[in-house]
Amino acid sequence: MITDFESHIMEILEESIQAKREAVTGNLAVIIEGAETLAACLTAGHKILIFGNGGSAADAQHISAEFINRFQIERPPLAAIALTTDSSILTSIGNDYDFTDIFAKQIMALGKKDDIAWGISTSGNSKNVIKGIEAAKEIGIFTLGMTGRGGRLAECTDLTFRVQSDTTARIQEAHITIAHILCDLVEQILFP
Repeated sequence: MITDFESHIMEILEESIQAKREAVTGNLAVIIEGAETLAACLTAGHKILIFGNGGSAADAQHISAEFINRFQIERPPLAAIALTTDSSILTSIGNDYDFTDIFAKQIMALGKKDDIAWGISTSGNSKNVIKGIEAAKEIGIFTLGMTGRGGRLAECTDLTFRVQSDTTARIQEAHITIAHILCDLVEQILFP
């Protein structure tokens, strides 16, 4: 049992800061390319489809809200959809087919060539996220991945943001930091 809570809290904070620092510095070129790709997609009238499980599902919703509503500046809404929010769709696909199909079927229904599919998996091995990315590639959709050290997701996406950590919480914290940076850059590109 932890008895020195203050030291434990500071240790967690330092781990979080370090994970974010390493994730951002290790992905600088990828972040810039990602922001430019997202901005080009939105400028061309296409949309971003974002998905993941658990905390990554919440991140998908968070990120899509930043694009649709606003991030730092007042501007027109940008087209983004979290594929994690419609419980009727998720449960019907999970029940009638398989849970691994929940994102792939939505991408097949909603995705169009030149959209972006953005899959998030801390392990990089979430079967439903990978199937969603594979479905996107079949349609001609550019794919982004957010993962920990890699996994299958890093092998099958066009552009991957990796967080070199084995702790799920640190990976998720770094993912949302990178997502916020991407939102900021997209706004700077589209609304200078």
